[in-house]
Amino acid sequence: SSAGTHYTMTNGGNINSSTHLLDLLDEPIPGVGTYDDFHTIDWVREKCKDRERHRRINSKKKESAWEMTKSLYDAWSGWLVVTLTGLASGALAGLIDIAADWMTDLKEGICLSALWFNHEQCCWGSNETTFEERDKCPQWKTWAELIIGQAEGPGSYIMNYIMYIFWALSFAFLAVSLVKVFAPYACGSGIPEIKTILSGFIIRGYLGKWTLMIKTITLVLAVASGLSLGKEGPLVHVACCCGNIFSYLFPKYSTNEAKKREVLSAASAAGVSVAFGAPIGGVLFSLEEVSYYFPLKTLWRSFFAALVAAFVLRSINPFGNSRLVLFYVEYHTPWYLFELLPFILLGVFGGLWGAFFIRANIAWCRRRKSTKFGKYPVLEVIIVAAITAVIAFPNPYTRLNTSELIKELFTDCGPLESSSLCDYRNDMNASKIVDDIPDRPAGTGVYSAIWQLCLALIFKIIMTVFTFGIKVPSGLFIPSMAIGAIAGRIVGIAVEQLAYYHHDWFIFKEWCEVGADCITPGLYAMVGAAACLGGVTRMTVSLVVIVFELTGGLEYIVPLMAAVMTSKWVGDAFGREGIYEAHIRLNGYPFLDAKEEFTHTTLAADVMRPRRSDPPLAVLTQDNMTVEDIENLINETSYNGFPVIMSKESQRLVGFALRRDLTIAIESARKKQEGIVGSSRVCFAQHTPSLPAESPRPLKLRSILDMSPFTVTDHTPMEIVVDIFRKLGLRQCLVTHNGIVLGIITKKNILEHLEQLKQHVEPLTPPWHYNKKRYPPSYGPDGKPRPRLHNVQLKPIAEEREETEEEVHLLNSTTL
Repeated sequence: SSAGTHYTMTNGGNINSSTHLLDLLDEPIPGVGTYDDFHTIDWVREKCKDRERHRRINSKKKESAWEMTKSLYDAWSGWLVVTLTGLASGALAGLIDIAADWMTDLKEGICLSALWFNHEQCCWGSNETTFEERDKCPQWKTWAELIIGQAEGPGSYIMNYIMYIFWALSFAFLAVSLVKVFAPYACGSGIPEIKTILSGFIIRGYLGKWTLMIKTITLVLAVASGLSLGKEGPLVHVACCCGNIFSYLFPKYSTNEAKKREVLSAASAAGVSVAFGAPIGGVLFSLEEVSYYFPLKTLWRSFFAALVAAFVLRSINPFGNSRLVLFYVEYHTPWYLFELLPFILLGVFGGLWGAFFIRANIAWCRRRKSTKFGKYPVLEVIIVAAITAVIAFPNPYTRLNTSELIKELFTDCGPLESSSLCDYRNDMNASKIVDDIPDRPAGTGVYSAIWQLCLALIFKIIMTVFTFGIKVPSGLFIPSMAIGAIAGRIVGIAVEQLAYYHHDWFIFKEWCEVGADCITPGLYAMVGAAACLGGVTRMTVSLVVIVFELTGGLEYIVPLMAAVMTSKWVGDAFGREGIYEAHIRLNGYPFLDAKEEFTHTTLAADVMRPRRSDPPLAVLTQDNMTVEDIENLINETSYNGFPVIMSKESQRLVGFALRRDLTIAIESARKKQEGIVGSSRVCFAQHTPSLPAESPRPLKLRSILDMSPFTVTDHTPMEIVVDIFRKLGLRQCLVTHNGIVLGIITKKNILEHLEQLKQHVEPLTPPWHYNKKRYPPSYGPDGKPRPRLHNVQLKPIAEEREETEEEVHLLNSTTL
């Protein structure tokens, strides 16, 4: 056959019926096309496999009623799996909310009339509560009342303090022990890993049933322990576990890793939907923050999953306020143009906090990984929980559950509020109670509350840095929002008092008349919360939608947008990575961030393997290697795949065979086919070559060969290669010169190259526009093919030449 018989490669495919991506056998080999743990999936191959399956079902559906039913089931299975995921996510979120509320109150006391009631529920039915002390009722007993019989006084305070610390440490110890023993993957937020999984990485067990069970239990314990963490991030992990488990019920998703990731994208939308009661925000979060591949079909399914999950959570009504979240608020006053200035200042604060937090937290996590401290995760959690509990108890704002704190900071001061944040001096003339209470001078309660909030802010900032990343489920959304809400409320009260005392200033004159309700401090808390969360995660659109769904404040979209955008710009000035990308990089996951720009002038030839000092490129030939040769090659190397060439002489590319597929196919052939021995010839060609009569039976492996591997030439600029890897989700790409294989570029090589460039290593490379002939022609002057081309080595010739100039040398005989 001529040199080009099987060379029908185009970048991406030209896949027709005779040579599709997996030239399927009549009997497919079980296990071929699957992936090992900690490997990257091949998106192109998976999509092609799915198209082939779809074609097969479509061609059969008119044959019988049963085939028609199967095709309908296949079409509906996508909707079915996201419905089940939404139902499970909503139910688990409701369960976690109720259990966390009850256990948080358990630190302070217990309801004697019904042990399963939390503090608020306990006093609902009581007739003996007063308006000022609505949280006090005889049915609810603090630990001091139960143990030493005192409700007031120093003895009672010390007893409650001790019990608070005892319960906090017990919950934290139980949480970290369960994670360590049963499911190490249940720790942390889970969003960095989910981003990596959605980009095509395989982490077996990360979304399994044990992880789901332990994460659900330990999330309740971690939140109840009072640590500075939230349950929102881990709820995305919980929802993705549900999506992964349900996808195994449907062959369409269980056998195809790319299709499974569509379900996981929808599941992450359902997770945010139940975490914040924000279905639209959940879909946008999945699109903007976690998903790698997000076709239109996935958008609809994400929308549906988020809707189902929100509906289930609303039916459970975990907070008893007919809302999906604890801190739903409604404001009655509009915002004024001059308020954009403090809103933008809050955005600057959010960006600075985000940049500080990312640097400090990553530095601490890196230290944890590199020192002995990281070997004692239980001790670390106990220490962090003890410090948190000891410092948190004396301050009423840090003692509160973080969600409760955000609720109090968001809430506007109405006539029915008894919080010290609403301790304003009342105007005696205003006798009638109205919704819009005019701006009033702050009383002593407000000033003491501001001092306590300042201390709470410092405490939260420090503790969140050390808490995010410990070995318990820990989200970042709620602590970040709490920090922003505290800062926002302080700024809001300051602006309100400024407007009250200086209403004749030109900026206030037009809007703030005496006796008008002009400034809403709760709104500042909301804007601050959005700014701080934006500074840490660098989300924009989805964050604004989540916050306005949270608060029902459609009127306040412009302030939110201004603050979030400012916080992103300020944060980006210090470093473009959000906290999740920073953790992905810290953990060394193979994630190509689509947001990063590649601006360097390197070529494919500079990044490909083998490098100058490496052994030659390991290749297979089309039809003159034995089973033993291939087994030896697999045992001697650790590569994930091998290019298949026509012959050692011609070096022309035929296809690409994966290591795992080769191993499985050879094992299967030895078991099932007679006459396959070590000396059997392996044939990747369409037609078996003629063999001597006494030779053993050949092994045909064309079915596992990828006939259209992605190829680029050695002169392709790396920015194009990086773009191809990002947009097509490739595992590897072959580098050729005139159809002859020179080397291979894998995702890992690209990540290493990007890391090198980040560290400001001088490029090993001439600029891509430098078009000097770098490789010899494939055939020598005598018309015969050149010897092995993997021996090509780039070597600088003379020092006085321009640094970037390189000449090509062949190591064996020929030199240019």
